[in-house]
Amino acid sequence: MADLFAPQDPPAPVLAANAPLADRLRPTILGQVVGQDHLTGAEGAIGRMVAAGRLSSMILWGPPGTGKTTIARLLADAVDLRFVAISAVFSGVADLKKAFAEARDHARLGKSTLLFVDEIHRFNRAQQDGFLPYVEDGTVTLVGATTENPSFELNAALLSRAQVLILQRLDHAALGQLLDRAEAEMGTALPLTADARDAMIASADGDGRFLINQAETLFSVNLPQPLNPAGLSAFLQRRVAVYDKDREGHYNLISALHKSMRGSDPQASLYYLARMLVAGEEPLYVLRRITRFASEDIGLADPQALVQCLAAKDAYDFLGSPEGELAIAQACLYCATAPKSNAAYAAQKAAWKLARETGSLMPPDNILNAPTKLMKDIGYGKGYAYDHDTAEGFSGSNYWPPQMAPATLYTPVDRGFEKRIAERMAYWNTLRTKRDD
Repeated sequence: MADLFAPQDPPAPVLAANAPLADRLRPTILGQVVGQDHLTGAEGAIGRMVAAGRLSSMILWGPPGTGKTTIARLLADAVDLRFVAISAVFSGVADLKKAFAEARDHARLGKSTLLFVDEIHRFNRAQQDGFLPYVEDGTVTLVGATTENPSFELNAALLSRAQVLILQRLDHAALGQLLDRAEAEMGTALPLTADARDAMIASADGDGRFLINQAETLFSVNLPQPLNPAGLSAFLQRRVAVYDKDREGHYNLISALHKSMRGSDPQASLYYLARMLVAGEEPLYVLRRITRFASEDIGLADPQALVQCLAAKDAYDFLGSPEGELAIAQACLYCATAPKSNAAYAAQKAAWKLARETGSLMPPDNILNAPTKLMKDIGYGKGYAYDHDTAEGFSGSNYWPPQMAPATLYTPVDRGFEKRIAERMAYWNTLRTKRDD
């Protein structure tokens, strides 16, 4: 049996000379797929299935331009399955029914079908459920491709019948291999200096298809001398970063920003802030999250953090983009470098929980409002100690409902301004204990 996984040089072109370069470079065996050895290599999940000659249904999850469609086609060839491809963008229920009926007819003739569904996450839940009986009875081996997190976008029932295989964005070495193959196919080197070649690879942002298309553009022009990085930047566009405001990339980056600030890393915090704003995120959305952070993760360890965030909001409202984004960056850096405490956050959650558990208990009589004579006659406000009348400005009274013991909800940390709060609270507790004695 031929080694399906050993890297080989691309085969001689079989397409027309004017076919797109990406088509001419498309791998013909799994060993030519770059950057996904963890799946397609002999020890990878796909490699093992091919070696055994039997495929299970699978979901290929990864960024654009990482080889999902190519791998699906090569899988069908490797285990001798009929290959059928549909796109969820252009297909509906009628197309699915037709594909399943044809697959069943071919199965009766002894030929199994690999059904490749591109952008499978775009099918709605009911349409996804329609795959289940045909996957279960073996009418088709389903290979779905998605750029979105399957946990969010695909039915649990479908996920339980398919392996989720994660494709990695192509790294510098893998993208360099693609350029080597492009140069071999074209019979000439790209008109780039070494630094410009590296810059071109970086600009692809892990997308092999984008990189090959950029290379094809360069091959199509006659340049008097190789381009340097500045010349390349002027000649070609960078790939726009993958970022969907309502999908996983959005939540991954806001999570990274929040955790970098919590970890007191201002450099990483500013980087993730830039990633979101450069990709087109709404600046006020990011600032709202930073403002929330100021209360949740800093709180009274540095009360100025919340003030800084609200000032940044006023500055952005006044200046707009891009000038006002500097105020957002300032708020981000302030929060990242501030002392941290989640004591206020923890206290709020504990207080809300206690309030739900204790229901409608009345406060003690001494702190009830008594605006009428009747209320005074029945004891409202009786015995109230006015704290300002004491020597320490602290009466030490009990303010809790008589039916429950005092609870400790807020415990300040020994950092930042909260260290002073903790000292103040300890002093009051000492006074309270003396008066109880």
